[in-house]
Amino acid sequence: MARIPETPPQPTILIVDDNAANRALAQQTLEDEGYRVVLASGGEEALALFAKDPADCVLLDVRMPGLDGFAVCERIRAHAEGAETPVVFLTALRDVDTFDHALRSGGDDFLTKPVRPTELVIRVQSALKLRQLRSELREHYDLLKHQRDDLLRVQLQKERLMAFVVHDLKNPVNAMDLHAQLLVRDKTLRAEAHESAAQIRVAARRLGRMILNLLDLSKADEGKLTPKRTSIEVSSLFHKVAGEIEVAARERDVRLEVATAVDRVGADDDLLQRTLVNLVENAVRHAPKGTVVRLDCKRAGDAAEIRVADAGKGIPIAMRVQIFDPFVQLEGGNLPSSRGGRGLGLAFCRLAVEAHGGRIWIEDGNPGAVFALTIPDAIEGV
Repeated sequence: MARIPETPPQPTILIVDDNAANRALAQQTLEDEGYRVVLASGGEEALALFAKDPADCVLLDVRMPGLDGFAVCERIRAHAEGAETPVVFLTALRDVDTFDHALRSGGDDFLTKPVRPTELVIRVQSALKLRQLRSELREHYDLLKHQRDDLLRVQLQKERLMAFVVHDLKNPVNAMDLHAQLLVRDKTLRAEAHESAAQIRVAARRLGRMILNLLDLSKADEGKLTPKRTSIEVSSLFHKVAGEIEVAARERDVRLEVATAVDRVGADDDLLQRTLVNLVENAVRHAPKGTVVRLDCKRAGDAAEIRVADAGKGIPIAMRVQIFDPFVQLEGGNLPSSRGGRGLGLAFCRLAVEAHGGRIWIEDGNPGAVFALTIPDAIEGV
């Protein structure tokens, strides 16, 4: 009689977190994947459990009463069975110093809260696979781990730089806009000076929007771009947008027309206004002299459909999805020059619309292009 091979035991995961809800979520996620899970609510308990039954992988919170995660990791590494055990730190602290401290204490990976179940499973699977590779290909593993750590450190440094760009540049840009406004209101200046001041204000506000777009793109990458919906009067919003683009439109001899069949819409006022300013500015920039750019809104089922139409050269069908990617510009041949804007505007528009649960697309204007978007849950008469 043939002998049935024994099923290898499932890996044991030790979850160490002083928050019961966090433990429960991680336990359910990993048990659903077939792992054996052991729970500890603090550092001392975790060390006692590990000494009794060494786990195959440890998920370790950083901030805990008593022994913190760094101290627990160092003690695990000092244990005879813990030198090669993968340790994945869980923390709400996302900065270079915390990351470096985790590495110094012997951590293998670094996962920020709130933890997404899918990402948790992937990280645990990766940690267990890396443990196997480490025993077989130690030299290659060290090289890969070093490269991964460098990439993550670069990412964290990029986020720090992003914060600098956004927060430290907003103030001088706002100051430029303020002083330009003062010059525009000065009745003693010549007409040419008034026009120059108006152009300075347009440029300052455009730069301010680009800075905010950059911040929102970064938030979207981290899953943190969440609209704060309020009831917005569409007509008032459209006239604000037209007011921001008025100088640029007049300079290019382009007329703006706004119309709406929707009274109010439920959306994030700032995100929606910046989206429309980006779209209208893009349309004005590519509209021939003496033509009209139209901004209108109508109801489409349970959503508001907003359309921005120009009479320019239009956008080839093959580029109508790609144009919303960051830093894409259409140039050369018969394509509209730099139709993609300045690299971030249309990418921000797509992220802002999708954050509302809507969609954005491009249609033929015959002539020109029509940028259309939907915002679900339009609110009438509120």
